[in-house]
Amino acid sequence: MTTLTLLIRIYNTQQLKQMDRTLGVLFEGLNMEAKVTGTLAGRWVQLEISGEDEGIATNLLAREVGFCPTNLDGVKKFAALKGFVTNTEKGGEELLVDIGVSQPKIVHAAVSVNYLQTHLTGGKKLSLKKICETWGISENLPLNLKVLDVDLEGNRIEAELQATQIRRLLLWRDSLLDRLLVFGASLHEINMVIDQEELNRDIIDIEPLGMFEHALVCKLGTDGTGLIGRIGRRLRKAKFTVVNPKNILALAETPQKPATAAATPS
Repeated sequence: MTTLTLLIRIYNTQQLKQMDRTLGVLFEGLNMEAKVTGTLAGRWVQLEISGEDEGIATNLLAREVGFCPTNLDGVKKFAALKGFVTNTEKGGEELLVDIGVSQPKIVHAAVSVNYLQTHLTGGKKLSLKKICETWGISENLPLNLKVLDVDLEGNRIEAELQATQIRRLLLWRDSLLDRLLVFGASLHEINMVIDQEELNRDIIDIEPLGMFEHALVCKLGTDGTGLIGRIGRRLRKAKFTVVNPKNILALAETPQKPATAAATPS
């Protein structure tokens, strides 16, 4: 028997039952047993698998879902990892990302505000809070990271965003389309709400960011913020954030102060 911690975070205990059904479909035809046993640190899904096809199932999960590095000594320099943003106001000068490390204690990966300023604000010295508000970087947003350094004695992980993550954020900006980020709902639940609220003309695509995290792409001219009320009344436990490209571009176009001509001595 093998116990695995999946790269999936839940928002309520009901979603553990959804995981059982989802994994049942994934493992269909394999000679093995799988059981969702609970969560690690209250959020990360833990799974026990056993049987003749245990190895096949593990490889399948690694490819389709991924695993968490639950121990700090399992995090290696330059490793590519995925995590979820924690409270953006707790980090001060660092964006904190939960990658699943809980042993010997919970340790979040830290992305410096200087790095975010370089890649997202054109070097403008904006606060972490302002950058997150502008780009829609909020608690529970999945991010792909590259580990820069691991300090085992200091219980610290330093990281930066992977190049693919930066490209995704820039693509969101350049598309000029609002994106309504939904955290805490499955794709099935979101599709059902879109049908019930007749939002198929307002939402042109759904980008899966994780098992329970999705980006709803709005058609040109549709205000993502205006959809929160209609979707939120049916997904009451979900959380929402809007990525508004106009706000991002407006920040980039802030005019520079004109240079002051040097005074000529009389």
